[in-house]
Amino acid sequence: MNVLATLRRLTGMNLARNTVELAVKRRMEATGATEHKAYADGLDEAELRELVELVVVPESWLFRDPQAFAAAVAFVRQRLAEGSRLVRILSVPCAGGEEPYSMAMALFDAGVKPQAFMIDAVDISAACIMRAEAGVFGRNAFRGRELSFRDRYFTWSGDDELYRINDALRARIRFGQGSILEGELGTARQYDVIFCRNLLIYFDEPTTAAAIARLSEYLARDGMILAGYAEVPSFVRHGFSPLPHRQAFALRKDIKRSGAPARAALPAGTPLPSGAGLAHPAAIAPERATASAAPALASLPARGSRPAPVAPHPPRANRANASATSRPVAAGDESLLAHARKLADAGKLLEADAACREFLAQQPESAEAYFILGLLAESAGKPADAEAHLKRCLYLQPEHYEALCHLALLQEQGGNSRAAATLKARAARAFQRQQPQ
Repeated sequence: MNVLATLRRLTGMNLARNTVELAVKRRMEATGATEHKAYADGLDEAELRELVELVVVPESWLFRDPQAFAAAVAFVRQRLAEGSRLVRILSVPCAGGEEPYSMAMALFDAGVKPQAFMIDAVDISAACIMRAEAGVFGRNAFRGRELSFRDRYFTWSGDDELYRINDALRARIRFGQGSILEGELGTARQYDVIFCRNLLIYFDEPTTAAAIARLSEYLARDGMILAGYAEVPSFVRHGFSPLPHRQAFALRKDIKRSGAPARAALPAGTPLPSGAGLAHPAAIAPERATASAAPALASLPARGSRPAPVAPHPPRANRANASATSRPVAAGDESLLAHARKLADAGKLLEADAACREFLAQQPESAEAYFILGLLAESAGKPADAEAHLKRCLYLQPEHYEALCHLALLQEQGGNSRAAATLKARAARAFQRQQPQ
């Protein structure tokens, strides 16, 4: 049996050869096997499960990336306000239960009644599911400065800093072993919210496409999916659009799209989505192959689509229209650049372009002005101009994260996958350096 190929097929992960060889070595030592070929040829289902446990990466912690939970809670509350009686949530992979328990705690803190939501949590690892069902967590699960939730929802076991989660929370979560690639994902036909974070980074492109297709099948038509920050570009390529929740990496299905994503000129007067990259987009993200991987490519609408509404917040277009036309702006200061952003958000792309150029006449070395010009050109369906502006931005500010992401997407759409990969790697490094230590 080809152990590497078998484990890749079972897990869907693009496993490195040395990772599998190390796992095989450990299992051979555990079983007393001495011949590699004999061990491989004799692999049965039980032994394959043991190997899977050694190659999966279950590392996580409670309230990892808290912005994702805040966005999901806001979405759930909006759902309930619109009349939903039960909101269904899926976490896959759920590791040791850190993610689904965090979501349950966030909903409890927001005053959502327990009977108003149900969470299904799935992982390929049987050991992870056993740990999640036990609901006992050690010191590594509690990271960050804000740990008041531990006092509210956990009971100290008195043994080596172990804490057990309350039964009321455990009752809202159903754990089950399974794969994202085959079999049933949870117990519901469709989910309002799906967490699938930091899994696709381990997949090759065909497996990524298959996984996203499965997630799309299980996500409600107007549901929300939360991705890892390196994975948003993959979702964008396969029929999803980013939602402008800063640092949440949230997306929804782009119903009007089919096939590969495309960009085109926006109709005159169409506003860009709130925060669509002009004031640090909600999601802009390069891919990288690490367990906690980068934020979202281009919040700009796809061909034929309208800008995604920002639920539960009201749209900003009307406010932007009012402010973009009512306040005089002095040339040569930062207010002119802010004015350009407001014009862009109001859908006044030509006026925004003119404001940026006026600002550049006074401040010719402004990376941010070139970045905005790049987004405007991208919105107008002028990829060559967009690329030139974004490159100028990066010349002036080499670690401009959003510019790296947008330029990576342009290269990818132009068929230059090698340049796109390089830009994504740069963006990932820039993003990591910008995070608080």
